[in-house]
Amino acid sequence: MNQIFDFFLDAYKNASATDIVLEIIVFVFGITSVIYAKRENILVYPTGLVATIITVYLLYKAEYFGDMMMNFYYSVMSLYGWWNWARKKENEYVLPLSRTNTQEKLIGIALFFITMFVTYLVYSVYDYKLEIPNYIDIFTSGIFFTAMWYMATKKLANWTLWIIADLITIPLYAYRGLGILSLQYLIFTILAIQGYKQWKKSIDNKKQIA
Repeated sequence: MNQIFDFFLDAYKNASATDIVLEIIVFVFGITSVIYAKRENILVYPTGLVATIITVYLLYKAEYFGDMMMNFYYSVMSLYGWWNWARKKENEYVLPLSRTNTQEKLIGIALFFITMFVTYLVYSVYDYKLEIPNYIDIFTSGIFFTAMWYMATKKLANWTLWIIADLITIPLYAYRGLGILSLQYLIFTILAIQGYKQWKKSIDNKKQIA
């Protein structure tokens, strides 16, 4: 039992009280944001912004530049998603849940590769020595970036990408000794599976009505 507690707490033995409080805020708001996303509630974006902005600061300090870029992009894309989800016409929201068409899939593939390239450049600019976890970080950054864009446009595919990237990230953070973050992404995975089922059910129900 002590080993389990040590796994989750070791990384925070030398952390400042401020950083610990900030990570707790990120943990709570990050999970809250995914819950709102699952419910198709626009509060996904303000809660998500709190988590991503703080995370950018924490990851910069830890020199995880790929993850830092990912969360910076989350912050920017959250502003776009917030605006896109809030758009109304004749007092009704104009952005429905939907599946990706061929053009949107191609855009997603392009975003995936562009993001990986940009993330690699960020590491290069900082003259960071790349190891296997960093290459995994670059790969998951591409998936997460694309997932965020699909979420901003209310595409069901966003959940599939979240699930894939979350499952990769769980052992990555565990390997880095970041037990709390590993646990957070485990929770994200469970919520993403629930979100996929809920959005799919909503899309299928609308098709039946149509």
